Amino acid sequence: MFSKKIEFIVGLFIIASIFALMILAFRVSGIMHLLPQKDTYVLKAEFDNTGDLKVRAPVSIAGVRIGQVKSIQLDHQNFRALVTFTITSHERDLPVDTSASILTQGLLGANYISLTPGFSEQFLKPNDTIQMTRSAIILENLIGQLIYAKPTQNNNVSEEEKS
Repeated sequence: MFSKKIEFIVGLFIIASIFALMILAFRVSGIMHLLPQKDTYVLKAEFDNTGDLKVRAPVSIAGVRIGQVKSIQLDHQNFRALVTFTITSHERDLPVDTSASILTQGLLGANYISLTPGFSEQFLKPNDTIQMTRSAIILENLIGQLIYAKPTQNNNVSEEEKS
């Protein structure tokens, strides 16, 4: 009788361990984010360049995560990237003059969208498009501009002035 009780307790422990490992695997892999989330609404923004922004990238205000990127598509009319993202309903009162920027976490970290609320008394509605956007800064472009920068006129001294 005592043996069956121990076997039953060990069995419960193994089942609970397997269940806990499954939950941990789902959270780490990001599969939980694929499930439909309650209490969210969709906003959109168009960017000239999304850099390395990925689906499921965070959307934040003042460093606080309030949503995530849902999709990134090319708008074939104006050839800009159309980014669709979800925001938690708790942050429903975003002013219409809110701006969206694609920033990098650290020097070479992952990209995310940072929202900066404006001061308008009108608020964005679900499926609205944020008008003011700032695209990702591409490090390679900055380095290229620095390398191939033209010298200023003050540095171009003519041969006549040298004599």
